[in-house]
Amino acid sequence: MKQFTVPAIYHSPLIAAIKNKRKALDKMKKDFSPTLLDYGPLQIYLARHFGFCYGVENAIEIAFRTIEENAGKRIFLLSEMIHNPQVNADLIKKGVQFLQDTNGKQVIPFESLTKDDIVIIPAFGTTLAIEKKLAEIGIATHTYNTTCPFVEKVWNRSEQIAKNNYTVVVHGKPTHEETRATFSHASAHTATLIVNDMADAIALSKYITGEKNMHTFSTEFAGKFTTGFDVTKDLERIGVVNQTTMLASDTQDISDFLKAVMQKKYNLNDSHIEDRFADTRDTLCYATLDNQSAVYGLLDIQADLAIVVGGYNSSNTSHLVELCEAKLPTYFINDAEKIRSDSSIRHFNFHTSTQLITPNFLPQKRPLKILMTSGASCPDALVEGVIDKIVSFFPAILSGKEMILKFT
Repeated sequence: MKQFTVPAIYHSPLIAAIKNKRKALDKMKKDFSPTLLDYGPLQIYLARHFGFCYGVENAIEIAFRTIEENAGKRIFLLSEMIHNPQVNADLIKKGVQFLQDTNGKQVIPFESLTKDDIVIIPAFGTTLAIEKKLAEIGIATHTYNTTCPFVEKVWNRSEQIAKNNYTVVVHGKPTHEETRATFSHASAHTATLIVNDMADAIALSKYITGEKNMHTFSTEFAGKFTTGFDVTKDLERIGVVNQTTMLASDTQDISDFLKAVMQKKYNLNDSHIEDRFADTRDTLCYATLDNQSAVYGLLDIQADLAIVVGGYNSSNTSHLVELCEAKLPTYFINDAEKIRSDSSIRHFNFHTSTQLITPNFLPQKRPLKILMTSGASCPDALVEGVIDKIVSFFPAILSGKEMILKFT
């Protein structure tokens, strides 16, 4: 796989040593067991896969190279490069301005742009309407487009099934940049709608079977379907694609459920299911699958708590938190500063979008066992910072350099 040039500030000597050793021992990536950092009274288990994925590294390389090569020019990001506050803050410090927030709300008017300005398309991609608007100004969006190739794969798959007269059902968060972009690209070719979760899929099934009609559909799926959508025709052939950072098992469950609904309605066996339901499992992102599989492997360890590091608006990170908190106390933080010297932790509840403070979050049990992972947009340096902060509560144990030596 291609190697990217990422700023040194995002690197971690410890994490790099661990990942390199695991890669050498498991080149086919079939071992999802965690890595133990044994400090004696403290044992930290790191997930087999975590941190920057291909798409994120590609986006960061392009963004920082663009800044270096275009001194004196105005450089804009369409929205957040990735969902990590530190990376976005670093870009802002270098003079990059955001045109929109993560929900698509305009911050800087497109009308203020000129053909001499540079606009970077984030890793999530963007809508065809925005691409057209920028092109009309004279801005070459393809030159500084960091759209993840795995997101583009979803778009391509949507176009392929559209040519075979399938309606595209997008499993994603309706307000997420990537889902908005995928909806735009799919709807250019066929009728398209968004389901956020299994509850939406169950609701959709009632329109497939004819239990409900267009009147209630317009209300129940408001803002989630293409203009002119006709439930009597557009749900006769469907295919499910996903926002690549969703929980893979949820996408599969939704896909399996809707497939079964189509089989029952049209009395189809497996050999004829593609008459009504497209096979689109190949749109699942490898990094999403690897990171989630690694968390399942991590949760095989009997531990006292879990810490997940990443941006609070990161979809893929929130799903890792979701998996961990189902089994043990889990703290979602975006950097080491959220762990305080008084042994309290300021962590994020993504269900309510609120920050909480938990005092004395580290149990007195010895050895204390902590599970740790991070999202695909989280620099490894932040994970090492969290490890160092926790280690600081345990005097007279291995230093960072000594731990690195164990993996080299």
